[in-house]
Amino acid sequence: MKTKVTIAIASLAFAGACAAAPAPMNADAQTAKAEMRRMFGRVPGFVDAFPDAGVAGAWSEFKAVQLGGDTALSPKVKELIGLAVAAQIPCQYCVYFHARSAKADGASDEEIKEAVAMAAVTRHWSTVINGAQIDFATFRDEVDAMMRYADEHAKQEAKAAAR
Repeated sequence: MKTKVTIAIASLAFAGACAAAPAPMNADAQTAKAEMRRMFGRVPGFVDAFPDAGVAGAWSEFKAVQLGGDTALSPKVKELIGLAVAAQIPCQYCVYFHARSAKADGASDEEIKEAVAMAAVTRHWSTVINGAQIDFATFRDEVDAMMRYADEHAKQEAKAAAR
C-alpha cells in the first residue's frame, strides 16, 4: 500500500510540474518573431503552431530562399513555382499564399493560369509514364536524343535565316 501511495504522490507531483507555466520562448524564436512583426505587422498563426525550437531556423530558410533577392530565381518565378507545387499537393493555404504573392511580385493572371496548367500537365504525364512503367534509362535516352535533335535543328534554321 505504501508503494501505491508513493507512486500516486509522485505522479501528482509530476503532473503538477507539467502543468506549471510553460517554458519561456527561446531567444532565437523571440528574435525571429519580432522580425516577422516588423516585416508583416504580425506573427502568422501557422508560425505560432510551429515548435519554438524550430522557428528561428524556419524563418531563416524562408527569408533566404523565398524572400531573398540575391537568388538565382526572381521572386515572381519562385511564387509561380510555389503555386504550381501547391496546386498539386494540394494545399489550399499554399495556393492562396503563392497566388497572392505571385500577383504582388508582378505575375499576370495569364502567368498564374499557366503555372497551374504546367503543374497539371506534369502530373498528367507523370501518371501516364509511371503507370506504364516506362524504363527510366530508356526515357532519359529518348529525352536526350530529342533535345540534341531540336538543338541541331535550331542551329540549322538560324544558319539558313542568316543567309
